[in-house]
Amino acid sequence: MKKIYPFLEGAIPAEFISESIQSHTHKKDIGGHSIFLGQVRADIVEGKEVEGIEFTAYQEMAVDKLSQLREEIFSKYDLLCMHVYHSLGLVKKGGICLFVFTSSKHRKPAMLACDELVERIKKELPIWGKEIFSDNSYQWKENKQ
Repeated sequence: MKKIYPFLEGAIPAEFISESIQSHTHKKDIGGHSIFLGQVRADIVEGKEVEGIEFTAYQEMAVDKLSQLREEIFSKYDLLCMHVYHSLGLVKKGGICLFVFTSSKHRKPAMLACDELVERIKKELPIWGKEIFSDNSYQWKENKQ
């Protein structure tokens, strides 16, 4: 099983996303990509605005689980490529915290795989977010659909 390390410190830069997409233009057997970008919202919770989310993870377990997920998704869908990146540390509102990128010969497998990956990452990986409010208070974030 191939181990993949998905973590980046802080927000995922637009340049990183762009370079990842650009690096696939030489692959002539790919016909479709699907991309999901998770962004930190400036939610209002009990009258306080979220300024950012501080992400933590049980990294070793998350890497093992994501590697297992990768194998399952590759065996279920006809993919040619899959990339997953998740932020650790503080990501301010508006910042990208999750980047999932799947590629296949045709669009449908890439789209279905990307959607399933995002859902399973949110449910199965030991990654937690602490919402930091404008008054420096915080609460642990619950994943919603």
